[in-house]
Amino acid sequence: METGTVKAGPEPVWTGLPPGLLRMRRMLLLVWAGLGTLLAALLPGLLAGPVWALFALLPPAGLAWGWVLLGRNWRSWRYAERADDLLISRGVLWREETVVPYGRMQLVEVTSGPVERHFGLASVQLHTAAAATDARIPGLHPAEAERLRDRLTELGEARSAGL
Repeated sequence: METGTVKAGPEPVWTGLPPGLLRMRRMLLLVWAGLGTLLAALLPGLLAGPVWALFALLPPAGLAWGWVLLGRNWRSWRYAERADDLLISRGVLWREETVVPYGRMQLVEVTSGPVERHFGLASVQLHTAAAATDARIPGLHPAEAERLRDRLTELGEARSAGL
């Protein structure tokens, strides 16, 4: 038997976010870039002359850049339900992994704003005793968000009852 070796537990089973979240974010990007293009073409073009209407090229360039970044960000989000805690991982340049022990959860909310509802999405918000460790999982199907809320609430109550 070797000394000094640590036996690692099984790898968590990660779940990614549904593609509806990416579609929603890209649709919002198209709307705002379209409005920005319109304003950048009309205002300088009418007030300062046609040459200044070239500023209308900036929003489409931002759209192309944002399109790629939104895809990378969406792919970076994932979560894993383990025996004693929930893992949430996100970030492209700066990776952030949050571990939320079930026994520390105080409140689990499912929220869905008007745009999210239009795209058939909901978010799960986890509140813990320490405000800095609150976590959120955006863009889930409403049925999955409710299932996750019920499961996390059940596990949280079971873990906190054992304290």
